[in-house]
Amino acid sequence: MLAKLTSKNQLTLPKRVVQAVDAAEYFDVEVRDGQIVLTPVRMQRADAVRSKLAALGVAQADVAEAVRWARTGGGASKVAEPRAGYAARKPAKKK
Repeated sequence: MLAKLTSKNQLTLPKRVVQAVDAAEYFDVEVRDGQIVLTPVRMQRADAVRSKLAALGVAQADVAEAVRWARTGGGASKVAEPRAGYAARKPAKKK
C-alpha cells in the first residue's frame, strides 16, 4: 500500500491499516534502519495533561499549591456591583 507525503509533511494512512490497529488517534514515531515506524499509542486524557504539564515544566507541587491558593479564594477581589449613574428616562415624544 502507498501513502503520499504532502508538502506539509502529512500522511494519510490507508483505511485498512487504520482499521487493523483499532483506529488509534496517536502514534509513536521512530526511525529504524531508514524506515519510519508508527506504533499506535492509547493515551488517556490524564496522560495527555500530565505530558503537557511536564513539557511546560509544571511540577506536581506547583499544581497542589495552585489548588490550595484557589480554594482559599486567593486573589479573588470582592468588587461591589456598580451603582447606576443614570436615571431611567421616558422616551422623547415625537413632534
